[in-house]
Amino acid sequence: MKTSKRVDTNHKQLINNLVSLLEKGNAHASLDDALKGITFSVLGKTPGKLPYTIWQLAEHIRIAQWDILEFSRNAGHVSPKWPEEYWPIEKAPESKAAWQKCIKSIRADRREFIELIKNSEKNLYEYFEYGNGQNLLKEALVVADHNSYHAGELIVMRRLLNAWKK
Repeated sequence: MKTSKRVDTNHKQLINNLVSLLEKGNAHASLDDALKGITFSVLGKTPGKLPYTIWQLAEHIRIAQWDILEFSRNAGHVSPKWPEEYWPIEKAPESKAAWQKCIKSIRADRREFIELIKNSEKNLYEYFEYGNGQNLLKEALVVADHNSYHAGELIVMRRLLNAWKK
């Protein structure tokens, strides 16, 4: 196999693995699984002594993923202030429509991030001219890691609220 063909194959495999990592749970439940079927009544409840609700955690996921997406495609993007602008103050969404908008935004931004990766033209490794050492591959791994971590938290919160499938 010629080197350029092998590189193309390896790049495609890497892209496919990144997409799978972002979309699926692989060895555990996915973020979509963790968010599916949550009743509106539990969104503002704080299980145990946790410092946030399911709503606040889902909004945090949305904000962080959106920020990474925008940072990855726009050198002029200004990130929210950490930590206060990454976490909503409100314990619950103002309406069911606000909850649905949050979930739809998480999915839409993830799809846009995946398209960014798929259209990367092998520049996954090129450092952004801005920032401090980030590249698209690193940011994809950060999104996957962040979402996976918080998917686990969502499931634990749902279990504590008796709102997780058995």
